[in-house]
Amino acid sequence: MDDADDVIDDLFAVIESRKEELPEDSYTTSLFTHEKGENAVLEKLGEETTELILAAKDDDHEELAHEAADIVYHLLVLLAMKDMDVEDLRAELAERR
Repeated sequence: MDDADDVIDDLFAVIESRKEELPEDSYTTSLFTHEKGENAVLEKLGEETTELILAAKDDDHEELAHEAADIVYHLLVLLAMKDMDVEDLRAELAERR
């Protein structure tokens, strides 16, 4: 596993921890406990996707990296909400290789 895998695995572990422990001061917790339910994270994915597209259109590499990271984070939260994990994602990507 390389450093990119480690970062994603570490991030997912934090997300899973927040899902279990629900610390009050956590943005991740707020996504798991939002009154809109999973729609909160789905809306964030839509918002971040729009921002990613605009950053790409503007050829703003720094903003593109920032928005891509936001999408990956919110995607991992969604996977955790659906009781999936990074291995499910890896398996799907491996099948497409």
